[in-house]
Amino acid sequence: MALSNVMTGSVADREIPVIRRIGFQDIAAALREGLDDFLAMPSHAFFLVIIYPVLGLVLGRVVYGTAVLPLLFPLMAGFALLGPIAALGLYELSRRREQKLDTAAHHVLDIRHAPSFGAIIALGLLLMVIFLCWLATAQAIYVGTFGYAAAAAMPDFLNRVFTTPEGWTLIIMGNLVGFLFALLVLAISAVSFPLLLDRDVGAATAMLTSFKAVVANPGPMALWGLIVAVLLVLGTLPFFLGLAVVLPVLGHATWHLYRRVVV
Repeated sequence: MALSNVMTGSVADREIPVIRRIGFQDIAAALREGLDDFLAMPSHAFFLVIIYPVLGLVLGRVVYGTAVLPLLFPLMAGFALLGPIAALGLYELSRRREQKLDTAAHHVLDIRHAPSFGAIIALGLLLMVIFLCWLATAQAIYVGTFGYAAAAAMPDFLNRVFTTPEGWTLIIMGNLVGFLFALLVLAISAVSFPLLLDRDVGAATAMLTSFKAVVANPGPMALWGLIVAVLLVLGTLPFFLGLAVVLPVLGHATWHLYRRVVV
């Protein structure tokens, strides 16, 4: 029974929410509203995401220290797959500000009182599994291209990647497969987590709603995915510190995009 509720939510909320058709102007409006939330709650956003750039630096150091340089880019790119989890507290703050409630930093913990908290955990675990599958796939692509010999150092690795046919094969294949992983995550999580914070719909219903939102709005959602990817790349500069601004803006904007897409 409990597992059923996690997947499908309460009996009263099991119908798939109605999806609106949106335009490119709605994407721009959601970003403006997300920036407005960030400017109104900058200290909260900073404390929420300070772990994010620190984690990036730690992972980068681990990669350098263990000479598994081929995983450095997949790790950086894989952050986009985990972004919806990292932004959970930001959705909650945007929800509270929208309802004119107190937005003190400690309210990020209120997500544990969400109607679908169990479903949030389940969907978060699914994204973690997808992230690990992406890393394993990226490693397999590298091994299939270069074999098991590890790069000696960063200059050697970059030289092999950018100056050899095998390297360009790795770039093309890696980006193509990475795009498919990103498309999967966009389809199942574009509005899933905000919906689960808002209603007791269950993980399956949330993912199906997100998928329907992407299918109903292919152009705007493709633009949204591109904006997220570009801003996350820019946010890694310098040394991932830009994510302290990029992630909260995107997190808040995702809440407002959800409000525009789901009736």
